Amino acid sequence: MDKQNPKYFISLIIPTYKQEQTIVKDLLRIKNVMDQLRYDYEMIIVVDGKVDKTYKKVKRIESSKIRVFGYEHNHGKGHAIRFGMARAKGEIIAFIDSGMDINPNGISMLLEHFEWYSADIIIGSKLHPVSKVEYPLVRRILSWGYRFLVGTLFGLTVKDTQVGIKFFRREVLEKVLPRLLVKTYAFDIEVLAVANYLGYKRIYEAPIELDFGGMSSITTKNFWAVVLNMLIDTLAVFYRLKILRYYDGKNQRKWKYDPELNFRINVT
Repeated sequence: MDKQNPKYFISLIIPTYKQEQTIVKDLLRIKNVMDQLRYDYEMIIVVDGKVDKTYKKVKRIESSKIRVFGYEHNHGKGHAIRFGMARAKGEIIAFIDSGMDINPNGISMLLEHFEWYSADIIIGSKLHPVSKVEYPLVRRILSWGYRFLVGTLFGLTVKDTQVGIKFFRREVLEKVLPRLLVKTYAFDIEVLAVANYLGYKRIYEAPIELDFGGMSSITTKNFWAVVLNMLIDTLAVFYRLKILRYYDGKNQRKWKYDPELNFRINVT
């Protein structure tokens, strides 16, 4: 990137589901942060299932910077992010969780790191020495265990892969997205592992402010089901990556294209 002449356009993807009570306030807070940047931008809101009034409320926001998409059934966070990325116009494509666990002021910090390192990918990290993090002990234990598993399986240089804020160079996503399969919680590790495998090694961590408060969404009745499914998805990514070599370009014919998610590029 040319630090002296930044003229890049940013696409920020915000997946959301069943947030009719808070979504408008949360999106306006994010928009206020984006308005302070020296870049032009778009916010792409993807409502992952029209099961309540979330979609209708978001559509009422009047802003040329906000594009809203939605579909009838819930498919998972990874699906929603990929859906938004496939429609993004920016040279830099990012996503952030909509629930405000992550302070959106961190967007500018990740962007500064993106420029400074001329990165392929910048990810928010709970383990960055400058991060300010509050989350329950059980989440800390699970996070530690998952980091150990990911480090063992994939050998990534970054330590914390699961925080819901990440920035990507467009050309990285053009190569990576058509290969992906995971639609739920292990989306993050799949996109990072495949990018690293394809040679995009400039992946760095940046500080965040994160406050889960309570146990957030994993304190529901399906808590252990979520943990188990994430473990299964992660092991499946490893199997496809290391054993089947599914993500190799020579296996392009085996990739399971979803026309709804197809990233509009020429895959090589």
